[in-house]
Amino acid sequence: MFEDYLDIHEVREIRSRALVYFGCGAIQKMADIAQQLTARGIRKVLITSTPTAYRVSGAWEPVTKALEAAGVEYLLYNQVTPNPETEMIDEATRLGREFGAGAVMGIGGGSPIDTAKSVAILLAYPDQNAEALYEYRFTPEKALPIIAVNLTHGTGSEGNRVAVASVLSKQYKPAIAYECLYPTWSIDDPELMLTLPEKQILYTTIDAVNHVVEAATTTCTNPFAISLARETIQLIADWLPVAMQEPQNLSARYHLAYAALLAGISFDNGFLHLTHALEHPLSSMKPAVTHGLGLSILLPSVVKSIYPARGAVLADILAPIVPNLTGEVSEAAMAGAGIEKWMADWGADRKLVDEGFTEADIDPLVHLTFTTPSLPVLLSVSPVPATRELVQTIYQESLRH
Repeated sequence: MFEDYLDIHEVREIRSRALVYFGCGAIQKMADIAQQLTARGIRKVLITSTPTAYRVSGAWEPVTKALEAAGVEYLLYNQVTPNPETEMIDEATRLGREFGAGAVMGIGGGSPIDTAKSVAILLAYPDQNAEALYEYRFTPEKALPIIAVNLTHGTGSEGNRVAVASVLSKQYKPAIAYECLYPTWSIDDPELMLTLPEKQILYTTIDAVNHVVEAATTTCTNPFAISLARETIQLIADWLPVAMQEPQNLSARYHLAYAALLAGISFDNGFLHLTHALEHPLSSMKPAVTHGLGLSILLPSVVKSIYPARGAVLADILAPIVPNLTGEVSEAAMAGAGIEKWMADWGADRKLVDEGFTEADIDPLVHLTFTTPSLPVLLSVSPVPATRELVQTIYQESLRH
């Protein structure tokens, strides 16, 4: 596809509200970013990451080399976990404040980038904390400059205004979306994604599929979100098989990274609904359940549930992975089964029971879906009424094989 007329080693600029340096070798743009930091008078940067990703990926050396060459000091907080918690955000914020950070950089997938976004807000509001932020006790209008060095092809966080964190004391996993959360600069370098384990290749990509399935079918979607959804799924259908079979294939990583970026921009425009609203309680109740895994479990039932209301658009955008749909209401079960088979063919065949959930968990999950801050907003734009009965049905259908 793109390699027919674009050199994947040529770094290009993709603009949403964030400036994304995209392409193999994009990490070298850190030199430009460091210079722009100093031009703004910023001499100290807090960096958030997981315990290993920043080094294993190969991102750390070019990042630190660029910062040091520009005379920018940096402090690393590398304790971010999947499904980041508000306590981690507060700890990183405290370190950043003591350090005097003037910008925040996240190196990793959605968790480190979302942590960086959250810290960037809290450093601009010294009288607030992460629980207040994620329980909507204040509305931020400013944040420190954010730099996102993305290491996965799933999150989309490098190109949008969304962040997620868990409030463990209440089993909440809310999302926030504010204009000040757009990264100032982002880097999408496929060469840094080559160390992703096989399961992360799969589940981060399924995250991108979920982003566009939901974004294209909300009650507030728009043509841009739908167009991006169509392109995203075609790219994934073409290139996920290559990435799974040839993990070192750079063209595959390039196209999947582009698909994930499109998906992130798509849901920034069209928003999200049922799958994300129901997944957040899963990973807040059991934090070991990664986001993409939880989404993969729920997606078949969600597609079946919304197909009667959005059959035409789903038949269109899902065609590369579930062919022969026409949009007829009678195809709802076939559409859900089709996407379930497509995921299972690549190894995403888990159900809730495989992750330790039981019948006794369904009522608490339904309760969290309707009481976690932000999730009722997602439910409100579902293309079908998001009743308690529907939510319970989706969890029930996702429980067992």
